[in-house]
Amino acid sequence: MNFSNSYLGLGSSFYKKEQPTAVQAPQLFLWNSQLAEQLLVSNDYQQDPITLAEIFSGNRILSGSEPIATAYAGHQFGNFVPQLGDGRAHLLGEVLDQYGKGWDIQLKGSGPTFFSRGGDGRCAIGPAVREFIMSEAMDALGIPTTRSLAVVTTGEPVFRETVLPGAVVTRVASSHIRVGTFQYFAARGDFESLKNLCDYVIERHYPELEAESPQRYIKLIDTVIEKQIRLVVEWMRVGFIHGVMNTDNTSVAGETIDYGPCAMMGVYNPGTVYSSIDRMGRYAFANQPTIMQWNMARFSECLLPLIDTDSERAIEQVQPLIVEFGNRFKQAYLQMLGRKLGLIAVQPEDEKLLFSFLNCLELGEMDYTITFDRLTKSLNSEAISDQIKEAFGEDYDLWRLRLNQQDVSIEEIYQIMKHNNPVVIPRNHHMEAVIEQCETTRDVTKAENFLKVLRSPYQEIEETSQYQDLPLDGDKYYQTFCGT
Repeated sequence: MNFSNSYLGLGSSFYKKEQPTAVQAPQLFLWNSQLAEQLLVSNDYQQDPITLAEIFSGNRILSGSEPIATAYAGHQFGNFVPQLGDGRAHLLGEVLDQYGKGWDIQLKGSGPTFFSRGGDGRCAIGPAVREFIMSEAMDALGIPTTRSLAVVTTGEPVFRETVLPGAVVTRVASSHIRVGTFQYFAARGDFESLKNLCDYVIERHYPELEAESPQRYIKLIDTVIEKQIRLVVEWMRVGFIHGVMNTDNTSVAGETIDYGPCAMMGVYNPGTVYSSIDRMGRYAFANQPTIMQWNMARFSECLLPLIDTDSERAIEQVQPLIVEFGNRFKQAYLQMLGRKLGLIAVQPEDEKLLFSFLNCLELGEMDYTITFDRLTKSLNSEAISDQIKEAFGEDYDLWRLRLNQQDVSIEEIYQIMKHNNPVVIPRNHHMEAVIEQCETTRDVTKAENFLKVLRSPYQEIEETSQYQDLPLDGDKYYQTFCGT
């Protein structure tokens, strides 16, 4: 891998140069060969698990890599913390993939840094495996996300509520720049660094804005808002609940980042919360759009001094973008629901039917993924159609009538629904079973079998049915934890 690190050019206020802390006995546990090929990892390395374990544990630093821990702030559950930063992660640098696209390579769980705030800088194997599997599942579902290249066990214990085996996960991202990165400099009144950060983000992620000065900062806000709207809409398409939508976990590249207390919704309930630390339901499934709007307001506040030296004039230019967030999200959300129900173009009069379907789901305590899959299959099966009609009543008839009004065949409608309604998701009880096996036996069999199915979420392969069953308790008492 040929490393560079353009982030270093921003200056020492953006990071601390930090070396990963060596581990005792690194062993390669999970390896993403498809992603490795995309990142042009040499075949010699890929055939050498011992060397891979050394590299992706942090024990060996490759030429060109200059590890750093990046600085950022953030609102955590609504409370502002002016300095957070990478407390257990090291950004090794950037590489170009086979398509010429740049990616950050970061080790997570690689030891304490300047930003550790008293933490041990380590990661247990459970959270590492969760991030690897969840990020790969999300990528296969077609949702913008960071990726995972490797999980390496360390041979060392990690002390949490109990003693757990340690691991390092390698995260691959378009960048690790967060809303909290902007907040870090805005809170300090360091507007020169703030401007440099904005210009860097535009050059790296949104080069089409570069010629738009002096309006490019407003256009940057507008572009990032659109990215976040599309991201949250996609989360809600598959029932994903992030669980910790703090501003430091909001990537300005529009990717899902941080798979700590995340989970998948089974039975449709807009108020679903699984995170053990989200006691007030701030980040519940249905709250995700509102929270993202709030996060975008915090992002916009950071850029006000760059937009106009007169704060009131700056606010006048930015405020309409925040106010309009709700309408923009609703339109994107309705179009998404329409695609899940086979509508080519959602019309205003369709809104009542779409929300009536969701209301039936909630009242009937129906499984989100299974129900939409069966709706899809009902187009080609009279038996399934009769069963679904019992659940939805006249709404089902109204829906079929609406489909027949479209100037496309049932087969075309079926294909639209099939591409928007997965047949399998990373269900929580299967994720926990995989993690338990990894923790207790260091056996990757369940993880690899699970990944095989999750990488084909819209197709029923031979093993798919093994992962479509519902949890016996309906996830009623299920909780996730951040892992730090």
